[in-house]
Amino acid sequence: MIFRFTVNYKTMKVLHLDTNHPLLISGLNKLGFENDEDYISSKEKIKKKLFLYDGIVIRSRFKIDKEFIDKATNLKFIGRVGAGLENIDEVYAEEKNINLISAPEGNRNAVGEHALGMILSLFNKLKKADNEIRQGKWLREDNRGIELEGKTIGIIGYGNMGKSFAKKLKGFDCEVICYDILDNVGNENAKQVNLDELFAKTDVLSLHTPQTKLTKGMVNTDFIQKFKKSFYIINTARGSAIVTNDLVKAIKNNKILGACLDVLEYEKTSFENFFSDENLPKAFKYLINSDTVLMSPHVAGWTVESKEKLAQTIVDKVELLFS
Repeated sequence: MIFRFTVNYKTMKVLHLDTNHPLLISGLNKLGFENDEDYISSKEKIKKKLFLYDGIVIRSRFKIDKEFIDKATNLKFIGRVGAGLENIDEVYAEEKNINLISAPEGNRNAVGEHALGMILSLFNKLKKADNEIRQGKWLREDNRGIELEGKTIGIIGYGNMGKSFAKKLKGFDCEVICYDILDNVGNENAKQVNLDELFAKTDVLSLHTPQTKLTKGMVNTDFIQKFKKSFYIINTARGSAIVTNDLVKAIKNNKILGACLDVLEYEKTSFENFFSDENLPKAFKYLINSDTVLMSPHVAGWTVESKEKLAQTIVDKVELLFS
């Protein structure tokens, strides 16, 4: 729901809680907003001055919960420079007539390219081959790859990110199917199917879902066993979607042939840090020593170009909101 205001937006103040591309602040300046930056104060200190601001811009520094929102008595919008809003109490924000702005359009191309790059790298054993050559090993047969051509790629979540990945797959002569909780989202790049068909046909599964009650822990042993064939999995969405212990079990029994993981179950909710202590989970220790697993540190949407696009998307949506 979009909430409209009659206030003169050129008198409004915006608090930026994370660093972003400079054009975000310059763009809001051009619109007439007054911009303040605070990238180091604690959440408690931030809450004490929230009443001064009409807008907040954040990436994932901390959760925007009910208590936080209650302190922001003049708040009209929260801009999240990223795709998801799971770190914000969306229901309570709506009750308070606060507009929530995200920017999945800004990094969808980056995510699509990253997902494609990961599966091609895994299929062609590029990490393994590179490491071996650096050790003086020249093992050609051990590094024989496989091709995307002729495979069926199943996509769960066919929004901005899923559509971008499907578009990148054009030209590889593979079949692309998608499943989504919304009807009629398929397009010329992917045929929308039900879960039974997805389970029956998929060779490579790619997750592009937001974090919700439905998707948290979605990929567990029961889910994995519903696939008719052994398959590969790509996750550039949220780490919470996959139960890592169950993933490792499936890799060990060859039900999952390989995994491309840009996100991990163990990430902090800020996405900026990894483990809170030095104790690495047993399942993770297995992943880091497996040649069938390729990982990156939650950077699928983290390109030079997407940083600018994300910022511009927020500026454009704020301008539209108050126009």
